[in-house]
Amino acid sequence: MKLNLHFNQPQTDQRLAKLGCLFYGGPSFLLQQTLLPFAHLQKSDLLAIVVGASFASGLNVYATLATLGILSHLNLFQLPPALHIIHSWTVIGVSLALFLLELFADKIPVFDLLWNALHTFIRVPIAALLSYGATQQLSPATQLAAALLGGTIALASHGGKTAIRAAITPSPEPFSNMALSFGEDVVAISLTWLATQHPVAASVVVIVAVAVTAVMVRFVIRALSRLLNRARAEI
Repeated sequence: MKLNLHFNQPQTDQRLAKLGCLFYGGPSFLLQQTLLPFAHLQKSDLLAIVVGASFASGLNVYATLATLGILSHLNLFQLPPALHIIHSWTVIGVSLALFLLELFADKIPVFDLLWNALHTFIRVPIAALLSYGATQQLSPATQLAAALLGGTIALASHGGKTAIRAAITPSPEPFSNMALSFGEDVVAISLTWLATQHPVAASVVVIVAVAVTAVMVRFVIRALSRLLNRARAEI
């Protein structure tokens, strides 16, 4: 009995080539396949994402992490492989729990200053790590530069937040402090979403925000100095 077997040679060769890459390429082949969805991203887009997420982290790092994770689950943003841990529901759950804790702690006068001072050692390092992981497909030197940029931007937003909060805390009524804290939370979440959907627009917003923050911090420092001088004169 004669079997008439017909093979499509081009398709067979392509399949064998893929199998060969899989067995002989090993992890490098799998890594290339993993990074393939990010090939369409430009360096400017990635750095813009770094800028937006870093500034948001300086305001509220827990809201930023939770937002990134939720957007990833909603397929609105695909996290780089180095940041896949944020996709975990455990990380999202812990971030949301800490966000709820900060939601109340950050609105208590005086205690909010201690809370923000402690988070200087949390927000800035996490922003630097996010920036480093987000640019993992770039060169090591660029990754390091992105980490430094992200940490610096987070420090700027965090420092501006702390300075402005220090000026408002002495106010006898608590509503201004609560409104400012709520506004910071809204900005952190909104800016994180904007950075993942419109990175260039987010970078422009951050540049303007950093400039405004720098002016406001100088104004706050001068105002506090005048108050201290008046208090000393009265004493």
